[in-house]
Amino acid sequence: MLIESCAVPPFEKNGYVVASSATGDAIVIDPGDEVEQLIAIVRRMGVTVRYIMLTHSHLDHISGCNEAKAEWAVPLVLHKDDLFLYERAVQQGIAFGIGMHPQPPIDAWFDQQPQWAFGDCVVIVHHTPGHSPGQVCLQIGEGGQPADVLFVGDTLFAGSIGRTDLPGGDHETLLRSVRDLLFPLGDHCTVYPGHGPATTIGEERRTNPFLASIR
Repeated sequence: MLIESCAVPPFEKNGYVVASSATGDAIVIDPGDEVEQLIAIVRRMGVTVRYIMLTHSHLDHISGCNEAKAEWAVPLVLHKDDLFLYERAVQQGIAFGIGMHPQPPIDAWFDQQPQWAFGDCVVIVHHTPGHSPGQVCLQIGEGGQPADVLFVGDTLFAGSIGRTDLPGGDHETLLRSVRDLLFPLGDHCTVYPGHGPATTIGEERRTNPFLASIR
């Protein structure tokens, strides 16, 4: 599996390109302000984007959707519980003092399909509310191998967790999502968060101070 990421100011939010090493089929995860860099990565890699997938719809994770859809005429996928945030992209921008445009229509819903495929990669969708109502984590495996790569949006970070003071956020719900849905995936699982460096489930289970109450 091929994984590349980039982030730009002001949010330093990670956008990802994930591609099958066997077929060159790919997905783009959370195109934000770094969308031009993601487009350049896809062109350099020479891969074919099959889906644009959104872990949730806070403004820093969706601000590049218009450009992404213009570049790749492929389905844009979200969990329906985050549609109310997605449809209020302009209002989200106002709250942060940032100009935002309405975003393109969503084409498909994670809550209606628990697994997705691109090339020989399979995406297993985990609905992990807490940071937002429709937050999902995308667990990906390749070539029939165990799915041990996880893109978590803002559910979990290296040494921290997602904020829960935005509309629809709930601290206890987030901790329950981590305990009941992420911990069972195994300590070996590599975690690619929406901000900051990659980590593992095991490292966060052992050392993350925000998870001390659920270890």
